[in-house]
Amino acid sequence: MEGVVKKLGSLAEKISEILGQSLGIKSNYFKERCEKGKSSFRMNRYPPCPIASQVYGLIPHTDTDYLTILYQPQISGLQLKKSAKWFPVKPNPRALLLNIGDLFQVVSNDIFRSLKHRVVASEGVERYSFAYFYCPSDDVIIESWLKPSIYKHFSYKEYRQQIEKDVEKTGNKVGLSRFFLHNIALPH
Repeated sequence: MEGVVKKLGSLAEKISEILGQSLGIKSNYFKERCEKGKSSFRMNRYPPCPIASQVYGLIPHTDTDYLTILYQPQISGLQLKKSAKWFPVKPNPRALLLNIGDLFQVVSNDIFRSLKHRVVASEGVERYSFAYFYCPSDDVIIESWLKPSIYKHFSYKEYRQQIEKDVEKTGNKVGLSRFFLHNIALPH
């Protein structure tokens, strides 16, 4: 597992660098912020569920990190939301899925977007997926590279703490809308 995590970390670093270059971001920007970061690897198991139509494997959310690299080998369950509709993501055992996270959305000033997604339960089939979350250290300041910024500056720790407060208070992640400058929400 250690070897897999190391390779996924290197891949996330390279992809971030390539996407960042398209925005004019210096090549070591993400590496400097994530070297001692909170990146993590998670293996998910979704057992069969007799009431699948009433249960989520994961509730609708956006990822908090810069990037998520996901491997879902055979059985579909992941869905992405676009224009108020949910679309299933067909698994490909020979491919990795890249998901932009909230932090990359801020850095790109909304050029790259963190999509809301969910995992739906399956009635008769057990499923597995593996995800690598590319994250900075707690003290890293998250800010838009492009100006004028539509977001306030905040630390990764502040963002995570706000998410925890929102989930505790409302049951949901409010996310980036809490960090708009002048509290102006842009259409998605």
